[in-house]
Amino acid sequence: MKELSRWTRIPYEKRALQKRRATVPQVDLSGVDREKGIKGAFTVLRNGPVKDRSILLVDDVYTTGATVNECAKILLAAGAKRVDVYTLARAVKVF
Repeated sequence: MKELSRWTRIPYEKRALQKRRATVPQVDLSGVDREKGIKGAFTVLRNGPVKDRSILLVDDVYTTGATVNECAKILLAAGAKRVDVYTLARAVKVF
């Protein structure tokens, strides 16, 4: 992440979001169950630098979007101006 920050010149803040509670592994859950399982799992740290800022979330794999959607909701509720998501890979179902 630090290298991506240097390359894009976007400041990197590792501790703006914190996971408040453990969640069950999301891999075998449906989209609805993923949303239920992740709801309320994250919080913005009290001194997290998000108010009036544009935030870029980086996610390794986008499957249903439940995690990034929950994180974006929390960041926006804490005063972030906007939240964008950069994903390295997208999971697809192969038949």
